[in-house]
This record gives sequence, C-alpha cells and structure tokens, in this order.
Amino acid sequence: MPPFRTLRPSIAALVLCAVSAAAGAQAWPARPIRAISPFSAGAATEIIARIVLDEVSRQIGQSFVIESRPGAGGSVGAAIAARAAPDGYTLLLNSASLSSQVVLHKSLPYEPVRDFAPVVLLGIQPSVLVAAPTRGWKSVADLVAAAREKPGDLTYASAGLGSASHMAAERFRLAAGFEARHIPFRGPVEAFTEVISGRLDFYYLPLAPALPNIKASKVVALAVSTPARAALLPDVPTVVEAGYPGAQYLFWGGLAFPAGTPRAIIGKLHDETRRTLSLPAVQERLATLGVQTMPMTVSEFTRFVRDDVASTVKLAKDVNLVAKE
Repeated sequence: MPPFRTLRPSIAALVLCAVSAAAGAQAWPARPIRAISPFSAGAATEIIARIVLDEVSRQIGQSFVIESRPGAGGSVGAAIAARAAPDGYTLLLNSASLSSQVVLHKSLPYEPVRDFAPVVLLGIQPSVLVAAPTRGWKSVADLVAAAREKPGDLTYASAGLGSASHMAAERFRLAAGFEARHIPFRGPVEAFTEVISGRLDFYYLPLAPALPNIKASKVVALAVSTPARAALLPDVPTVVEAGYPGAQYLFWGGLAFPAGTPRAIIGKLHDETRRTLSLPAVQERLATLGVQTMPMTVSEFTRFVRDDVASTVKLAKDVNLVAKE
C-alpha cells in the first residue's frame, strides 16, 4: 500500500497535465494566428503556405494572417517568430533557406534548431536552374563549358546570402567544378528579374515562381535539382542526368512554432494540416506548383530539419562560406 501512496501524487500530476494540455488544444485557436513569412511577398514558401493555410483556417474556424518580414536571408522574420510568445498564435513559415543562418552568422538573435518547434512539412519543390535566353545555352553542359572557359566571369543571382537559391547554386557549382561570381539580392523577385533581363547569367529557384516565365520563354530551364524529373517540366533533365549527382538539392517548406509552444497545440495544427494535405483539391493545386508532399510525424520532421541544418553546415565549409559577423 505505501508504494501506491507515494505514486499517487505523481500520477495525479501527470493526469492533470494531460487534461490541461487536451483542454488547451480544444480551446485553441480562439483568435486569428499570425504566420510570419521571412521573405519577400511572392516567395515559393509563402505561395504554398497560403494554399494550405486557407483550407486549414476553414477547418479550425480561425484565419491565418501572413505577415511578410524579409531581410538578412530570412533571419529578420525568424527572429521575430522566435521572440513571440509560445502560445500558438505566432507561426514561422520555415524553409530550407533558414538552415543556412547557422553558418552565415557568428551570432544570431535565435538558434535555428533549439528556438523553434517544427510542426509539419508542407512539401518539397524541385529547384530549377535557369539562364538568360540571350546566353544561347541549351544544356547544363553549355553553361559549365562557358564557366570553365572563363573562370570567374559568369554571374549567378540569389535571393540573398545563404538563401536556398544561393546554396543550391553553390552545390551545383561545387559539383561541376567551376568558379562564378555570386550576386545576392534582398529577395527572389529582384534576383529573378536580373536574370530575365539578361544582366546576370543564371539562377536557381523553386519551380513555382519559375514555371510561368519558363513557359513564356523569358528564361531557359537547364535542369532540376531533384533525383527524378519534375512532372511539370518533363523535358528538363535532372542534375543527375546532366552528370552531377552531387548537385541535388531539395527546397522544402514547413511550419514551426516558437519553442515552448504546448505539444497539444503543435499536435493539433500538425493533424489539421496533414488532413488538409490529404485533400484531393489541395493536392491538385500543389501539384500545379510542382510540390511533392512527404508525410512525416512531428518527430520525423524535427529530425529532418536538424539533418538539413547539418548538411548545410557541411556545404558551407566545402565552399568556404564564412560568417560575416
């Protein structure tokens, strides 16, 4: 009998915590939820998030207010999200771009892994290697030949130092073994505009914003970064087919809460989002953007994010990307 008396307070406490967490999840959300996009309006992660969150909002009875807070490769918006109260009313539109912040800065106002609670992976997009039509390149081989002929002469755009477009290009450049000049911008729209105009030579970007301009022949698609060809660009080879398996790069987007957000709320948003991602209508809309869904549990997505950060750290070391502050 005494052992049971000793255990009863602990059991009661556990039961109380479980009941409180369940009650919190049932009460959440009681007001609109702020979703911070750390990139310029029109970025691929934001486009995907709007499609998914519009449906989730109908399911939970509250809206998501997407707030664009670009700057410093995404770290400005991420810092705002990290400092927010962990009450389930501030989300971060997380992505592959933010993994690089850990290697870009000697110090950050947040820690990319520890200060966020990953919720759900929205999907993965191929990155597309595009070039200005005025260059006359028809293949990856043409680009690489031009780069090797005049080392350091070619230019490539990115949405910012350490952004997904920058890291995808660096992975490609390293795998192909050539030098080129990196020209970073504050966002993807500005970077893409410079390539379309012909002022810069090439650019890696997610499929969603690239597709309309590829179809309009404003840029030439040379390769996609995924192991398999993109369904929306069936005639465009992969970097593996082009001879550079080391250039594979996946652009992912997901949702994260500030660390410390109750697990019940994390679990509820995860479940509601997974329910949305399974809807045929949502899958069809995402497919038009080339998005591939990959069902993961919260724990699996957490490991996925950690592995992505580790991979980015290694890439940064390989290309001698040094923290600027």
